[in-house]
Amino acid sequence: MSLLRPLLLDVVPTIQQTAALALGRLANYNDDLAEAVVKGDILPQLVYSLAEQNRFYKKAAAFVLRAVGKHSPQLAQAIVDCGALDTLVICLEDFDPGVKEAAAWALGYIARHNTELSQAVVDAGAIPLLVLCIQEPEIALKRIAASALSDISKHSPELAQTVVDAGAIAHLAQMILNSDAKLKRQVLSALSQIAKHSVDLAEMVVEAEIFPVVLTCLKDKDEYVKKNACTLIREIAKHTPELSQLIVNAGGVAAVIDCIGSCKGNIRLPGIMMLGYVAAHSENLAMAVIISKGVPQLSICLSEEPEDHIKAAAAWALGQLGRHTPEHARAVAVTNTLPVLLSLYMSPESSEDLQLKSKKAIKNILQKCTYLPALEPFLYDAPPNILKHVVGQFSKVLPHDSKARRLFVTSGGLKKVQEIKAEPGSLLQEYINSINNCYPEEIVRYYSPGYSDTLLQRVDSYQPL
Repeated sequence: MSLLRPLLLDVVPTIQQTAALALGRLANYNDDLAEAVVKGDILPQLVYSLAEQNRFYKKAAAFVLRAVGKHSPQLAQAIVDCGALDTLVICLEDFDPGVKEAAAWALGYIARHNTELSQAVVDAGAIPLLVLCIQEPEIALKRIAASALSDISKHSPELAQTVVDAGAIAHLAQMILNSDAKLKRQVLSALSQIAKHSVDLAEMVVEAEIFPVVLTCLKDKDEYVKKNACTLIREIAKHTPELSQLIVNAGGVAAVIDCIGSCKGNIRLPGIMMLGYVAAHSENLAMAVIISKGVPQLSICLSEEPEDHIKAAAAWALGQLGRHTPEHARAVAVTNTLPVLLSLYMSPESSEDLQLKSKKAIKNILQKCTYLPALEPFLYDAPPNILKHVVGQFSKVLPHDSKARRLFVTSGGLKKVQEIKAEPGSLLQEYINSINNCYPEEIVRYYSPGYSDTLLQRVDSYQPL
């Protein structure tokens, strides 16, 4: 590095550029080398040359700044401290699209770390120029500028608002149907990072008429376009029932469910969460997800996906779908999801988060479920903290349903209930009592443990005439 530094001032321009490129590649490699560039006092030299030199050198110098700034907030701050932002912003107005691209890339990498760095990029006046860059004809420049706007918007509602005030949404929305997959990824990401912060920002994104066009991205060949489109729809749906309803009306729920079916792994995650958010708002919205066949698709994710965090998201979404009314709970229970949730909750291999979400989903669904065939297996397998909810549901349904009462005896349910050891006076004991009150006393006695012994004793003590 000490050998490269003097070459930045060489009289031969190509040597200057090559030296800068070499430094950039070193700094790009890891943070120790980037640190060395900062310590070697090379940045002020680059910033000075960035303003003075030709376009080839400018690209190389901006590359070094990006390579240093990408590693950590501390290294990015070092670039800000040596006054690079103003010069990089001037480069956004350069005639050469390659220089604009290199500058936008460096600014995006600095802004992506945190709110303060992002604010510094905004204060240097980058946003209006980045919005102009997304309107340039070069695809590569559009991509990097959209990515930089996304990196600035993600930290806070105020930063996102600054991007919106510069008129970015309309230009981004126009590119949703661009044929370039990498550009679409960045555009969808930028819109997501704006929409996620507040209802107002989400509504502004919706007003740019992204529905139903954004739904075509859910069928895209590129996996990340699918993922980012699902993320955008999720970030809008999560805010209010009205925004979710708008997505349902546009056909968004059915499209997301198809999309989840067509991909695997992490690409599925935002779609799964989006269904959970929609379902959480109201029973009508949850029913819309059920009617669009969301439950079988989520059940597949729950069973198929190897990763715990994706299973956990599916468990959470199923819980949101089943928690509204007995009808909702039944729609989830008939797909045989409950035993899967129970085994995930009981499995020592499951992560803590997955156990928690599975348990919560089971409780949410059980507390509304009156579909007894789905509840019955739980009498045998469930741990005590879940068993009380199961017995509770039986105690609500059996008093009003004679068919169910008979079935409960013949299937062995009543016998199982007599074997449960409950604390006297506990809620569980009350539930058991109200189940037993649905039957004649001798039936309950007949199915209680130890009844056959009592009968045998009577045989022993019985004296024939």
